[in-house]
Amino acid sequence: MNIVSDDTGQVYEAEDGALVGTTVSTAQPGYSGTGYVDGFDAADDSVTVTVTAAPGLYQLALRYSCPSGDKKASLLLNGAGAGEVPLPGNTGFTEAPAGEVLLGEGANTITVRDDWGYYAIDALRLTPVPPRGPHQVSGVPVDPQATPEAASLDRYLAGHYGHDLLSGQQDAAAVQWVQDNVGKTPAIAGFDMMDYSPSRVEHGASSQEVEHALDWDSRGGITTFVWHWNAPSGLIDQPGKEWWRGFYTDATTFDLAAALADPSSADYQLLLRDIDAISVQLGRLQDAGVPVLWRPLHEAEGGWFWWGAKGPGPAKALYRLMYDRMVNHNHLHNLVWVWNSVDPAWYPGDDVVDVVSTDSYPPAGDHGPVSAAYDRLLALTGDTKPAALAETGSIPDPALMRAYQADWSYFVAWPGDSLTDGTTNPLDFLQRVYNDPQVITLDRVGDFKHYPGTPGP
Repeated sequence: MNIVSDDTGQVYEAEDGALVGTTVSTAQPGYSGTGYVDGFDAADDSVTVTVTAAPGLYQLALRYSCPSGDKKASLLLNGAGAGEVPLPGNTGFTEAPAGEVLLGEGANTITVRDDWGYYAIDALRLTPVPPRGPHQVSGVPVDPQATPEAASLDRYLAGHYGHDLLSGQQDAAAVQWVQDNVGKTPAIAGFDMMDYSPSRVEHGASSQEVEHALDWDSRGGITTFVWHWNAPSGLIDQPGKEWWRGFYTDATTFDLAAALADPSSADYQLLLRDIDAISVQLGRLQDAGVPVLWRPLHEAEGGWFWWGAKGPGPAKALYRLMYDRMVNHNHLHNLVWVWNSVDPAWYPGDDVVDVVSTDSYPPAGDHGPVSAAYDRLLALTGDTKPAALAETGSIPDPALMRAYQADWSYFVAWPGDSLTDGTTNPLDFLQRVYNDPQVITLDRVGDFKHYPGTPGP
């Protein structure tokens, strides 16, 4: 094994590792060592590197090339899932942060496995991680007119950040499933403004999500909302692209960039119409004294939703338009604004974001701490905003989060098979999560609407 040590850590050449379905290549210039590992194009394709660093926590970086666009790699540490690594598209070899790895005594193995595939791995770099310093989260809402309840929820998140993990579950029925099967109830319940979208209402859709949220609030729980925003116009409405799939890019011809470029256009006015319609529903919650963790335009950088299909510029402009329209025109002040991307190019700005977040869907059974995404979110704001897992399939193990210094504010597990299949999140694992002493459940939430203290780091 060719190991290079310098002031930036230890470098392990990928071509010296154990290969499964991959090959060593020298066709692309710019690699280190004697070559790089290529051929990640099937599910089990991988390279495994054995490392011999002293036991402890290390920052891992992958030196890679990804000329065919953005990809992701799966990581395994000593054979166990250790999360995903985003690999932004590039034309040469560069490094991507891959989060932390906790190495035990003796030899440890790090495996890079296909996932999205079609990339090349040149080397792995390990750098010792010093203890994390105190977070600089203020607990001051970006809306200066935030309701007392919203301002208190912001302080509550800041007060618990770095100490506790708030448990969460999307969908009222799934919350009930957790309560019935795990014996504990999440602290946060997630709901969706989807069927309040005007272009869905026009097709006969209706929703009781606000009623579900009001009922949840009466139980003392924290409320979060996402909006699968059906495109305002241009629904294709053909087999496979039905009207009810209208939040997907491939199910609509709506052009966000064109709409934003012409405020006098019909499509721009429809954007405002839709924002106003959702504001009415959020206003019902404001009138009832319910603060909302509000997460619009989620997963924009993926491009699969129309609000992200035209790139970061239009997506950020729409987010800021929504903030201005909701806060300053529709006088909504019960919202804690949650942004949902780790990519700096997509970040709309500190002045309109209270919480930064990402969505995590690692392979089934991978309960790693999602530390790579966590570190990217901290870098996004200089560690001045709480970082949350707004959606997750496999829930991270709280013990691993502590070991890796991944101080997630909260998680919201997605409903469906990943919750109930007994494999992605086995019942004994869920019970361990919900009974962890640092995981806050509904019975331990307390009065988040009247949280004491003065905002400040």
